[in-house]
Amino acid sequence: MPKNRIAAIILAAGSSSRMGVSKQLLAFQETTLLGHVIENVRGSDVDKMYCTLGAESDLISLSIERYTIETIVNSNYKTGLSSSIIASIRHIENESFDAVMMILGDQPLVDSIYINELLTAFNNSSDKIIASSYVNGPGVPVIIPKKYYPNLLQLKGDKGAKEFLTSQNENIISLETDSLFDVDTEEDYKKLIKRLGKKA
Repeated sequence: MPKNRIAAIILAAGSSSRMGVSKQLLAFQETTLLGHVIENVRGSDVDKMYCTLGAESDLISLSIERYTIETIVNSNYKTGLSSSIIASIRHIENESFDAVMMILGDQPLVDSIYINELLTAFNNSSDKIIASSYVNGPGVPVIIPKKYYPNLLQLKGDKGAKEFLTSQNENIISLETDSLFDVDTEEDYKKLIKRLGKKA
């Protein structure tokens, strides 16, 4: 059975309003928070990486130029996460990918091992959506087959794909992991550093 071709899109367009500074640029593990997420994705078996930027896109692009990654700029980022998903899908919809994996640019603990677990699950059940399990339902990182792109292009607001995933509950396989930690505030950043037991 041929391996599915999967594009990974790192969603990092937000303005970090709760952080007060661009969290994408925060120092972390000898790079930045976003740089570390890129390194985790790069270490996995995805076929190609993209990063969707919005707020301070020029500055953040410079910070990740050492990586081989194609950037997508979402000029409508102020309207919410859904606009970044739409911009991303429009950018890749005519490429020869079987599915898209979406991961947030503020999820540095999602390592390449877990990403590969998602990929393996999708290759074993490529008609299903492979999501990460949260207390309140399925979420990102998530792998969504190409047949659902039209649904993603209809998303609205700042809830991202949450309502779509909820509506597709019977078509979802959810995986458990303890790496689902988003860095939204300065307190989150401090917890992250403390959790790792070292300085950024």
